[in-house]
Amino acid sequence: MSHSTVFASRFTLPLLSLRKQARPIIVSLALGLFLAASSPAQTLKFQPKTIQFKGAPEYSDQELLAAAGLKKGTVLTADEMKGHFQQLMDTAVFDNIVYKFDGVDLIYTLTVSEALYPVRFENLPLTPGKDLDAKLHDRSPLYHGKVPTEGGLLDSVRRTLEDMLAAQGIKATISTTQVGGAGASKVGAISFSITSPPVLVGEIHLDPTSPPLDPKANDILTHQVGSPYNTEGSSNQITTYLGNSYHDQGYLEAAISATPQGAPAIAPDAVRIPFLLSVAPGPMYKFAGIQLAPEVLVTQADFDHQSHLHTGDIADGQHLTTNWQYVNRQYHNKGYMKAAVHPVPTFDRDKGTVSFAVTVDPGPQYTMGTLRIDNVSDDLRTQMMAAWKMPAGVVFNEGAVLNFYAIGDANPGLKRIFAAVNCKFNLALNDDTHTVDVVLKLEKRP
Repeated sequence: MSHSTVFASRFTLPLLSLRKQARPIIVSLALGLFLAASSPAQTLKFQPKTIQFKGAPEYSDQELLAAAGLKKGTVLTADEMKGHFQQLMDTAVFDNIVYKFDGVDLIYTLTVSEALYPVRFENLPLTPGKDLDAKLHDRSPLYHGKVPTEGGLLDSVRRTLEDMLAAQGIKATISTTQVGGAGASKVGAISFSITSPPVLVGEIHLDPTSPPLDPKANDILTHQVGSPYNTEGSSNQITTYLGNSYHDQGYLEAAISATPQGAPAIAPDAVRIPFLLSVAPGPMYKFAGIQLAPEVLVTQADFDHQSHLHTGDIADGQHLTTNWQYVNRQYHNKGYMKAAVHPVPTFDRDKGTVSFAVTVDPGPQYTMGTLRIDNVSDDLRTQMMAAWKMPAGVVFNEGAVLNFYAIGDANPGLKRIFAAVNCKFNLALNDDTHTVDVVLKLEKRP
């Protein structure tokens, strides 16, 4: 056909309602002049010499062709060009798409959306990683580990996951939810989770190479069986609870792993995920001492006086944690609300002892900000305000907040009121001003 006469037609497609943050999407189509003058000519077919994509280097031409349903060398009508454009647009991967056909080349100019978010697979009995990502990419060529909050790509990934589960015999319904992000970001990730049937932790089998578990450890595992399954959380929960149990007995180097192992047990009422547990307790350690760095705000004498661990005692994790919490509280009482305590262990494996060298990163010092008292009468609020002894601008003391509700005989009226209700408080740290806003609240006991 001749390309000596060219007509340019511009129009906007009415698809903005499909996208929350869509911008105007413009299509530019340059065809023969007769397309505008004669509707039967819409059936004329064109074979683009090339199909080009610009503005989205993170996607290959092959991925974009597949997402648009296009193939090189395809003969197309004007309506078919428009349909392939819409197919690409419906993925919701792009904020803006402009395409044009000048009689020779079909060119797409793309603006990739910034509203694409990483995925989380909350309770799917599938192993996250490269293999799963590759399978999702095969069905959804624009999937690169991120999806929009709605649209074609999101739906395609969800359907693919349901199909993969169906291949295992699990007829599941998967829903998606937006997970909050850090800072000012409203969305941090998109979560995919099975809403039905319930997915639970199944039987937990001990690796034959591991030593037998004690009754306390077995009791912990019994409570974990039947709990809601989470792709990452269940393994972490099992190892954390069991690890704490071993640490409390002085096995400070216990190595524990719990991984989904074997085929899910599928029943009408639930899907149960079996686990394999591996435990290497290591040696039981006895306590040899704790040395505070000279710059730590707590004196060695005060620290030793409060510590319930003595040389030769089993170095149990609970008492050690209590010691680190004590140091942390002293910093909070001097306004260092983000202080981080760093206990570094030194293990003497020949003697079976452990000692610790403790340093502290204090972080910025905070001062008192505003005080608000909720859920009380005006008269009671006035009394509580009068009893509050930490005015705005002074160095913040978390201990003063904790002790406020333990007010003594100096104010017997407030003492009686506080003893009859649930006393709560909330601290809000303002990192820009390094102030702490306090909210006090009284609630009736059930």
